[in-house]
Formats: sequence, structure tokens, C-alpha cells
Amino acid sequence: MAGEARFAGIYARGVIEHIDVARDGHRLAEGGFWVLVGAFDGRIDAWRMAEVSDSPPNEHAPSWHGPQRDSWRSSLSRDEYMAGVERIRADIRDGEVYQVNLCRVLSASLPGRDLPHAAALADVLARGNPARYGASIEIPDMADARGAWVVSASPELYLAVDGNQVLSSPIKGTAAPGEQMLPKDEAENVMITDLVRNDISHVAEPGSVAVPEFLGLHDLPGLRHLQSTVSATLTREHAWTPQMWPHLLDGTFPPGSVSGAPKSAALRIIEREERAVRGPYCGAVGWIDADARRAELAVGIRTFWWDRADGGTLRFGTGAGITWGSDPAQEWAETELKAKRLIALASTGTMSP
Repeated sequence: MAGEARFAGIYARGVIEHIDVARDGHRLAEGGFWVLVGAFDGRIDAWRMAEVSDSPPNEHAPSWHGPQRDSWRSSLSRDEYMAGVERIRADIRDGEVYQVNLCRVLSASLPGRDLPHAAALADVLARGNPARYGASIEIPDMADARGAWVVSASPELYLAVDGNQVLSSPIKGTAAPGEQMLPKDEAENVMITDLVRNDISHVAEPGSVAVPEFLGLHDLPGLRHLQSTVSATLTREHAWTPQMWPHLLDGTFPPGSVSGAPKSAALRIIEREERAVRGPYCGAVGWIDADARRAELAVGIRTFWWDRADGGTLRFGTGAGITWGSDPAQEWAETELKAKRLIALASTGTMSP
């Protein structure tokens, strides 16, 4: 059986079945180990795996050969991105929205008849940019199953479930190593933490929603973030019942930290401003173990994905949260900061002047 996925200490192989979560999400609580990929634009797919282990496969991983560093192209130029920031600031001024995450997609040709080796890129990222929710998913398209190719170095938790307890740790606020966060960064985090509290409350026991971490400063390779954590107790109606995952995902997806607030208005503005489909970037990447009643889904940031477009294309998304206090040039610089280290790791050769 084809297909494999790797997460922190978890190795899964062999696709038994594939489901479209919008149609069959109740299956995710019935049993088995599921690998899940949610596209920001709405579609969520899950694959039930045949074998799950805490030991890596006993096989030699090939070397990773990526695109040339100077071959990457952005879906938005610097000027286009900064103009988008100004339009969003006008939306905020007019009371349409409070915050919007504006993203662009970098892409480079990576041809090949077969799928690139996702685990090889994941190994490169793990050495050069270790991440709490690093993952690789390589599932070929089959007659009865949709495939996926995703490699993530995400530091951000979308949803973790352990029994009837659920956690979400939104990240908003980014600075270079050693630099201080701006008031704008803290304001972003406060807004999104409140949004996540509201999203989770729809499936939580009344009075159980809490914020055990607020505006925590986390240093990561090449940058630092502000992170808060929201916790809650699932109601009996939702704790590993058929309604659990459909209701939990309907109420929280796409993640608020990579959309904006209010979410519905932010999504409309994102559709207006962005030129490229985000795919699994800013979506969800992770696993659900229905037998153990545990799950860990990361927000799909710091994430590469590959498809067969134009003979084979590798993509990577980067973005920034826009508020009234945003400076367009600084927001562009933030997208550059987030992309620089990972694009260098995934590439071959040197950047042209």
C-alpha cells in the first residue's frame, strides 16, 4: 500500500482509505489513525493509515535536490504587496475589518515524473530549522484516493486534543532575533486570541475556556514570535462522538491566526487581494488517532507543497498580519524574514545579486 507520513516521533505508512472530511468527517472519531491535510481554501482530506510506529523506517533516505535559489518567483511583487497593505488599512479605517493576514506564494520549477521525496526535504528542514510540528506527507494519487505532498516546519498549533481536552496556540507577532515586539504585534495577538476563544467556545463546556498562556515570547531559528494558548473542555456531545470533528473544524477552520478578524470579512478581503491559491499553506497538517482519542493538527505555515503544474512546481507561502498600525514596507520585510531561511534550506545553488 502506497503513501507515508512523518510527524514528531510518529511514522505512518500505507493508505487504507481516503475521505473528504466535508462529507465524511464523522468517520474521524470512529477509529484508526488518520493523516489530515486541510487547504486554506476549504477542502480537508484525510487518509486512514495501515501501519503506525514510533520508530523510523529502516531505509536509506535519498538526498534532497531542490530548485535553484534564484528561480523562485512571488505571486505578488513588493509594490503589489505594499499596495495591498494600504487597501487593507483603508478597510480597517472604514470599519470593515480589524486585522487581515495578507500572504503571497513563492514558486519554483521542480520537475519529475515521480513525486519528490518529501522525507528528504523534511530531514533538511529538521537539521536547519527544527520545528515543534515538523511533518512530511507523501501520498500519491490513486484511482480511489486523492493524494498529497506536503512538507512543513510549522511552529504553530492549530488544534491538539487529548480525551476531552482541546488546545490551540495562535501565533501573531514576529520580529528578527533579539528585536522587541511592537505594540502592533501585541494588538494582533490579542485580537486573534479572542477570536480563537470564541471559535472553540462553540464546542466547549460553558466556563471551561481559558488562556493559560498569553503573549508568550518564543525564540525560533531566525526569528521570534508571540504566542498565546487557549484551552477548553469539549462537551459530552462532542468528545469523540460523530459530531466532534465536523463541528470542531466547522467552527475553527481556517485558523484565525492566518485569516483575520472578523474572520468572514477577512476571508473576503483575502480573496480580493491575493493572486495565488494558498493550498495547504495556512491550512491544517497533522494526525488524528481515534483509538487513543488524541490528535495534533498544526497550522500549515512554514510549509512547502508540490504539484504537477507546469511539469512539477514546488511552492512555499509567506505572509503577515495587517492592522491599522501596519507599515507596508515593514510588512513586506516580515514576509521576507519568514521565507528567507526555509527557502535557502530547500534550494540548491546561490542567489543571484
